[in-house]
Amino acid sequence: MTGLLDGRAVVVTGAGRGLGRAYAHDLAAHGARVVVNDVDAAEARTVAGEIGGVASSHDVSDPAQVDALMSTCVGAYGRLDGLVNNAGLYHEALPWEEDPAAIRRVVSVNVLGSLLCQAAAGKVMREQGGGAIVNASSGGMFGFPAVSTYAATKGALAALTYSSALDFESVGVRVNAISPMALTRMTEHALGRDLAPSTSDKPPLAGIEDKPPERIAPLVTFLLSDLADGITGQFFRFDGHRVSVVTTNAFADHPSVVSDQWDVAGLADAFRGPLAAKLQPYGVERRLPPPLRRRIR
Repeated sequence: MTGLLDGRAVVVTGAGRGLGRAYAHDLAAHGARVVVNDVDAAEARTVAGEIGGVASSHDVSDPAQVDALMSTCVGAYGRLDGLVNNAGLYHEALPWEEDPAAIRRVVSVNVLGSLLCQAAAGKVMREQGGGAIVNASSGGMFGFPAVSTYAATKGALAALTYSSALDFESVGVRVNAISPMALTRMTEHALGRDLAPSTSDKPPLAGIEDKPPERIAPLVTFLLSDLADGITGQFFRFDGHRVSVVTTNAFADHPSVVSDQWDVAGLADAFRGPLAAKLQPYGVERRLPPPLRRRIR
């Protein structure tokens, strides 16, 4: 399917290396014309040269530069059919050691950047009558030690996907999110960390050494193609071997206790009683809340 995306124009942010570079290469191999965006201008030019694309060093956290980025795509290719919101900053810090300036920068790139890119690309796609957007979230949003700021930004991208898919559906634009698991410079750093004790015998990053970014790229290409027609508002976890649909039923039959009138004592009884066994594991390592840990012992 080398011509799967023939005639399509796609912007990939954060495409100078790692996953973004792999996405750009795979999209181009399937016929797409790609704008390779990265704040590292040299890396953007290198990747663009490798695939015959257009390089962009626009900063996605700056509204004016985002508009210029989308204009670059339209100016070069006459259209804009796909956006991969991949640009992001990784950040580690314990909550009580956070630096406000670092928080602001991570949120500006990871969240504001994706919002701005989606808004600007969405205007063009709406006028064209269609398109597709892929937002790069992360399994970190489910909980990972010392990355609460980063995790919060990736959770925001999942929420962005669910909500904006509703708005874009009427104008023919599909929006999906992915949680890629691959060996990159970011995950190489995480591999060297001491993780908190896990309730599972399988570490959160087990086997990642054998998962290069290139194995993730086909999912992005698929989601930007007509083969994914009708697939929108979804969140997929992918490690190059297993692809999973992350369930998001907001109206599920959640464990609950009903009372005509609650007070603090009644709530305490409920959480000591029937709700205690229903408390959920948290974090990618599936750590149990203390009440459940005590019961198991």
